[in-house]
Amino acid sequence: MKYTKMHGAGNDFIIINNMFEELPEESFPDIAKILCSRRTSIGADGMMFIDHPEGCGDFRMHFYNADGTEGEMCGNGARCICRYAYEEGLSGEKQKVETISGVVRGWRIDERTYRVRLNSPTTYKEELRLELANDTFNCSYVELGSPGLPHLVLDMPDFESMPEDQLHRIGKGLRWHKSLPKGANVNFYWLRQDGSVVAKTFERGVEDFTMACGTGAGSVGYVLVKREMVSGDQVTINMPGGDLRIQVLLNPDGIEDIFLTGPATLVSEGMVLDEDLRY
Repeated sequence: MKYTKMHGAGNDFIIINNMFEELPEESFPDIAKILCSRRTSIGADGMMFIDHPEGCGDFRMHFYNADGTEGEMCGNGARCICRYAYEEGLSGEKQKVETISGVVRGWRIDERTYRVRLNSPTTYKEELRLELANDTFNCSYVELGSPGLPHLVLDMPDFESMPEDQLHRIGKGLRWHKSLPKGANVNFYWLRQDGSVVAKTFERGVEDFTMACGTGAGSVGYVLVKREMVSGDQVTINMPGGDLRIQVLLNPDGIEDIFLTGPATLVSEGMVLDEDLRY
């Protein structure tokens, strides 16, 4: 089984071209869980299988988290898979990617930079008060696409100076909060005076902080624009793995566009020899 490994601002993925491998779809969760293990296999935050399109797309993306659960979509993953598809001749400089949350459009900016239009917000709650232990957290809540990819967005200026274990407890507690049927990705941020944003995301499926989260950055940018705290023209989100650029368009017809621009970096390619896989 041939694989390619890529990362987008440190958010890393394994890609399998299933147009060639023809693996049964029911095997995807197990393969993802095994290959994403950092101790015993290749290691990654998530895994993507490219398959034949079912509609108008150039190809279909099946995304799985490191724990084997299927994800609705992944912004950094979408950028990476767009570069993969361009370089493998599966698409041109413009891409149409089918996901379970809808079609995602991509554009090649240069060799290592890609732009994608994230799934439009389908649910938005500007204020959501969640109790955790003896604290109450004021959050915004966003779902992107349908079925919606859930995100909590929290203004927390002191998160960078907070002990890592304390921030982890808050992230994990909110991710699994009983009031959220699907759980949520948890995005902590603070807005600098220059208009840039520092953010960090505790991700579902990875169950830890990642170096970057594309849909998380998009959700943070969207909340800030909706609250009129920044302009939607270009918001820079600084995550541990690097900068992601967000553009938010609030259109008169009610369809809201979120564009994500950032790096898509090739890491390695090779053959999977894992003896625990028998597909």
